[in-house]
Amino acid sequence: MPPRRSQRFPAFCRVTLQLTPSSDSDIRVEVWLPKVGWSHKLQSSGNGGLGGVIPYPALAASVKAGYAAVGTDTGHVGGNADFVSGHPEKLVDFGYRAIHEMTVTAKTVVTAHYDAHPMRAYFNSCSTGGRQALIEAQRYPEDFDGVVAGDPSWDQMRLYAARVWLNTYVNRTPAAVIPPSKYPMIHNAVLDKCDALDGVKDGVIEDPTKCAFDWSTLICSGADRADCLTKDQVETANAMMRPIRDPKSGSVLHPGRYYPGSELGWGGVAGPSPSGESHEGMRKIVFTPAWDYHTLKVPDDVERAVTADKGLLYGGDPDVSRFFKRGGKLLMYHGWADPLVSPDTSVMMFQRIHNTVGLSAANSLALFMVPGMGHCQAGPGSDVFDKVAAVDQWVETGKKPQSIEATHLTAGIVDRTRPSCAYPTTAHYKGTGSTDDAKNFRCE
Repeated sequence: MPPRRSQRFPAFCRVTLQLTPSSDSDIRVEVWLPKVGWSHKLQSSGNGGLGGVIPYPALAASVKAGYAAVGTDTGHVGGNADFVSGHPEKLVDFGYRAIHEMTVTAKTVVTAHYDAHPMRAYFNSCSTGGRQALIEAQRYPEDFDGVVAGDPSWDQMRLYAARVWLNTYVNRTPAAVIPPSKYPMIHNAVLDKCDALDGVKDGVIEDPTKCAFDWSTLICSGADRADCLTKDQVETANAMMRPIRDPKSGSVLHPGRYYPGSELGWGGVAGPSPSGESHEGMRKIVFTPAWDYHTLKVPDDVERAVTADKGLLYGGDPDVSRFFKRGGKLLMYHGWADPLVSPDTSVMMFQRIHNTVGLSAANSLALFMVPGMGHCQAGPGSDVFDKVAAVDQWVETGKKPQSIEATHLTAGIVDRTRPSCAYPTTAHYKGTGSTDDAKNFRCE
């Protein structure tokens, strides 16, 4: 629901719309228009998971920052995939059409309300919203001047299938399951090994690609205990840290992996059953609601999943040359401790875009890999930073951001600042001053 009125929240005009680009479409949109202090800019917000709800908190944040704001429910209500059955046009809406139609309509509403066209338009979102961001740059380069794509699940259907398979693998026998009560023990062991590799012991692994943790060091010497792992549990931990493969053929089901530092969030993939979103996607987009995930066959069902949506949920096209040609800026970010969408996939997309569009990517594309941040937010790292302000300044000045100051909060109070560095650079301590102060670090 929209925020309650308060003295601290600016007054705004709320416009609700229903869009029907197809006979079976029912896309709900809200545009919020600040009554005073409008920046003459529009910020569009995307969705998480399977959508189905207007992202009110994101709209509120945009209005407080002076933007006209817009969001959509992506054409259905509720965070499940019930909308897919018998409604192919609704899958098109969820895949990409709702965001585009929302944006075009919002610009019309903003222009009519203020009697002035927005000077700039930005898109900012994470996860499913990160995929939406990439698709906007790929399909509709005229929609936005700058796009922020966080932890993007750009290979959505392959990811659904791979996560379901990984869940069945880590639950292959009761002895292979790592109970959540052991996650802190595992995480602390990883920190003991790798936290100080960057010269600062702060509970955050700055560059987990350099953390070569040997899981066999945690094997119990005798019976299973709370402070060690069984042999089968060690194999489960290893499976979390490597590309997802068919154990019989060795074929890659999904190229990404999870990294040291993500252990506290393993329950999302390695719990007793597949995550709701992945299970929903496989049951209702690929198979039927009665489908039993234990029957998943690899690699056949993975490839079946990849084609089941007819490419509607795929955001992996690296050709964003039209977006860059008109001056568009693409800022990607991803948490190194993301336990749901592999950080590797953002690095892969960054490299693929560079390889595809060539020199134009040099000043039009930036990636920020955030140490210690989980999926889109949270974790021990400095996970709060103003991505939209950074991309706005980039668009306005043409100067690509090399670092963005990020903060970590405990109980709502800032207790650490740290530069988030443009990939492939990382933050290095200068050697003096508080390690909780960003000014004592440099990106290199």
